[in-house]
Amino acid sequence: MTSRVESGIIPLFRVAFFATKRPITMAKSVGPQMNSKATHALLNAVPDKPWLADGGLETVMVFLEGLDLPQFASFPLLDTPQGRDALTRYFTSVLDTAAGLETGVLLDTATWRASYGWGRVMGMTPDAIDTANRAAVAFARVLRDRRPGQDIVINGVIGPHGDAYAPEVVMDADAAQSYHAPQVRVLAAAGVDMISAMTISTTGEAIGIANAARDVGLPVALSFTLETDGRLVGGMDLRDAIALTDAATGGYPAWYGINCVHPDHFQAILNGAWVNRIGAIRANASRMSHAELDEATELDAGNPEELGREYAELQRLLPALRVVGGCCGTDIRHLSAIGHACVHHAY
Repeated sequence: MTSRVESGIIPLFRVAFFATKRPITMAKSVGPQMNSKATHALLNAVPDKPWLADGGLETVMVFLEGLDLPQFASFPLLDTPQGRDALTRYFTSVLDTAAGLETGVLLDTATWRASYGWGRVMGMTPDAIDTANRAAVAFARVLRDRRPGQDIVINGVIGPHGDAYAPEVVMDADAAQSYHAPQVRVLAAAGVDMISAMTISTTGEAIGIANAARDVGLPVALSFTLETDGRLVGGMDLRDAIALTDAATGGYPAWYGINCVHPDHFQAILNGAWVNRIGAIRANASRMSHAELDEATELDAGNPEELGREYAELQRLLPALRVVGGCCGTDIRHLSAIGHACVHHAY
């Protein structure tokens, strides 16, 4: 199948921008052979120091902005002036922080819950979900266009088909590809630069998402969430999950990530050559387990400065780390501490 990149439908990550980047070194590309031009272009974009991603978008909107998120979905905020203003404040603070650190930004779309399955739960038609995805990408593109001198990659975010903490149905790769492909196609057509799957808890879903992204010619990053023992929800080691996914996809993912878990819960497992496939960390502020977070009625924001120091230690353990950000409970305080700890340390 001819990809959108190869057919010339979209420019390869705004080629003029990426052509100015220094090529990455081999030390940062350890792992399976990656045969996607788009993946290589993405890897070349972040050659020498981590880029910044945002933090706990949904927890900021709920606990700090006081907004209601149906099914923990942020995309409905784009439908109201109040919601758009809150999203603008949130992402502008991230962009400003990255500019101060003189590093790039992985700019997420507010689409983590914008799949057909979650749309049905919220009483939305597939057409309405498609429209929401397009609106989220358009919103991110406007933010990027306002900053022509800043390095920004628009990151099309997708989430799990169900509850990542306790999935009722474990999809195989084919079912996952069928489920996620419609959202991936809409995000690609709307102009995202890459796809990121966040808070994934099974390898079948990860493989299906990677295959859906490959079908549209976009690079993909896959981020697993872990339990307090550093394993996936079903008990699989992260090392094995990455190896299985790479074997099934020919090493297509640009990198893997860890998100929605505190560093204390996974730092001890980070040893061996396989960690060179981990390119992103977006941790929780809280040390609570997933079950405890589900029951929490107040935000546990942890200690931003301490989290920054923990990220610096993770950076020492992860030589291929390219993207740092946060997840539940993190806000601009945490991102600033993380950025100062990791970006400055990379020089």
